[in-house]
Amino acid sequence: MTDKMKAAIFIEPGRITLGEKPIPDIGANDALLRITTTTICGTDVHILKGEYPVEKGLTIGHEPVGVIEKLGSNVKGYEEGQRVIAGAICPSGYSNACLCGQHSQDGQSHPHGYKPMGGWRFGNTIDGTQAEYVLVPDAMANLAPVPDGLSDEQVLMCPDIMSTGFAGAERGNIQIGDIVVVFAQGPIGLCATAGARLRGAGLIIGVDTVPERLDIARNLGADVVIDYKTADPVDEIMKITNGRGVDVAIEALGTQQTFESCLRVLRPGGTLSSLGVYSSDLTIPLGPFNAGLGDNAIVTSLCPGGKERMRRLMKIIETERLDLGGLVSHRYGLDRIEEAYELFANQRDGVLKVAITP
Repeated sequence: MTDKMKAAIFIEPGRITLGEKPIPDIGANDALLRITTTTICGTDVHILKGEYPVEKGLTIGHEPVGVIEKLGSNVKGYEEGQRVIAGAICPSGYSNACLCGQHSQDGQSHPHGYKPMGGWRFGNTIDGTQAEYVLVPDAMANLAPVPDGLSDEQVLMCPDIMSTGFAGAERGNIQIGDIVVVFAQGPIGLCATAGARLRGAGLIIGVDTVPERLDIARNLGADVVIDYKTADPVDEIMKITNGRGVDVAIEALGTQQTFESCLRVLRPGGTLSSLGVYSSDLTIPLGPFNAGLGDNAIVTSLCPGGKERMRRLMKIIETERLDLGGLVSHRYGLDRIEEAYELFANQRDGVLKVAITP
């Protein structure tokens, strides 16, 4: 094994390029993972555009599927050559946030409290997964063995997209029989739609404008789909619910318009579950907010991580409760990752998710 590897490196806003880096040295609690498949996330595009700040020179990516190449001296219960995944969020397991049950907020301590999204380390605070190898910190809290018989692409959504989308349904506290709307049917919105079905929603409404995405939304659990370019989704949803509104509105795009639309369709006492990554300030309109008197809840979610979360998600795939393999629309080698970014960032050719293989 040489001491160098290929990696997708953030150079400056507008530039992520393929370069070379040393293969990471691991500590006693870490593991070195040889990446077999990874992918590009919408958050990576925010990084590319300079909308989410990371250090120059950082390897990007946070969705690893791979094989254990090397284990730290303290890591027990795993073996080299084992197929594993790790979540985009890599909790230590022993921080204040973890011990409060908020594993995704396992941040670095600083003068103003925890760093937001501190549990998100790959491609944020440490080198990420769009490379030939990645260091997995706190390996015993984060490595989850892939069940025999499952392919890389079948579990590729577990580290982030599936976990995040499901979190939107879980944090929305969907009850059996609830009416739920999911605004935007990109990969995360589609997983939120699937999560709503698994939670027992009685009626699921999906909103988007891309015909292929609306078709996939139907397959994953949407009972009704609305093309927002041909109809006002707020009006349509209020007609569908006979003026009642929805119990849970999931926002999966990260824009003022979709956030506000979610607020406008909530019943009194309903929940707005926000999954979007916002790149500018949000404004809460007075009317839909009922002047603060509507008993509504606004909750946000960061992708839950850790090995137990990954085990649970892979169990859903293994027992065929859900098949997300269809979300992979394009496949590229790591050598072509700049081309893959150009495709994904510009949402060309009906792209949903891109599988990247070193």
